[in-house]
Formats: sequence, structure tokens, C-alpha cells
Amino acid sequence: MTRRFFWTVLAAFALVACSPEQTKFNSIDITGADYAKGFTLTDHNNQTRSLSDFKGKVVVVFFGFTQCPDVCPTSLTELVEIKRLLGADGDKLQGVFVTVDPARDTTELLKAYMTNFDPSFVAFTPTPEQLAVVAKDYKIYYKKVEGKTPSSYSMDHSAGSYVYDTQGRLRLYTRYGMGAKALAQDVSALLKTTP
Repeated sequence: MTRRFFWTVLAAFALVACSPEQTKFNSIDITGADYAKGFTLTDHNNQTRSLSDFKGKVVVVFFGFTQCPDVCPTSLTELVEIKRLLGADGDKLQGVFVTVDPARDTTELLKAYMTNFDPSFVAFTPTPEQLAVVAKDYKIYYKKVEGKTPSSYSMDHSAGSYVYDTQGRLRLYTRYGMGAKALAQDVSALLKTTP
């Protein structure tokens, strides 16, 4: 081995050893993605709000509807469990729910629905036009599935969640069914690594 090769290898090893360790997440790391940039919609208190209003917290955004029989209540229940698992940092988690069924999900219904899970969670009810724009930006799928009567329809929709760090930057996409413990670890890591 030549002396020059030896010093080159040693220098490369030193650079790797001194580099800050990359945070490993359980969710899919989408830091720097050029979509899901946020929105401004009406919340369940009839106030116009934006995702940027929640800076200082890790924000988890989920799309669903109040009459959803399984995915939506399971996801929101997991968010409640994540908040509990975070302990003293639980108040630094913000759950955000965006309805894909604005025809039935009124602000009053959404307020009652969120209170059943956690009163600090916020639900948004877009107009059908706003929903189309937000869904496109977030790359989510939603479709009305007709029922036996006009009001008994269901909604097919994407089941994952988007996670933003305390600076409001999109960081993670978490698939449905990942579990509260795994996402709690990711939220905790974001709280520790975000300035």
C-alpha cells in the first residue's frame, strides 16, 4: 500500500467518522419533497387556519371522514396513544384531520368527532373545490362510493399520514398500521433533532 493511498483512506474514514449521524426513522423519510406544502382551510371552530399556525409542534396530518368505520378512528386513536407515549412532550404533538367528505362533515360534527379523541386535535373542512386542490398537492386518493340510499354512501381514501417537524417542514410519510410506538419514536426523534 502506498503512503498516499494510506493517507487518502485515512482521511476518508475520518470524514465519515466525524459526520453527524443521519436520523433513522420508522416512517418513510420524504424530507425535501416538493409536495404537501400545507394549506389554509376552515377548521372545526369556523376559523381560517394554516399548517404554519402550528409551528413549534410536530404536526401529523391525516385525511378521512367521520363516518369511516375503521381506518380513521384507528389512526386517530393511535395519535392519542402517541401523545401519551411522548409523556411530557405530548403537548408538542398536533393532530390534524382533513375531511374528504365535506358534504356531511359539518364543522359541528367535526368538533364533536375530534373531542371524542383529543380536544387539542384540529379538524378542517374544505369546500369540494379546496379538497380537490389539497388532495392533488398531497397526492391523496378519495372517491365517493354509492350506498343503498343517497346519504348512506362511503368514501374510499388514502390511509397514510404526513408528518411535519417543529419548523413546519414536511419530513415523513407514515403508512397506515405502522403502530403508535413506531410513530412515537419518529416524533420523539423529530423533537430532538429539529432546532
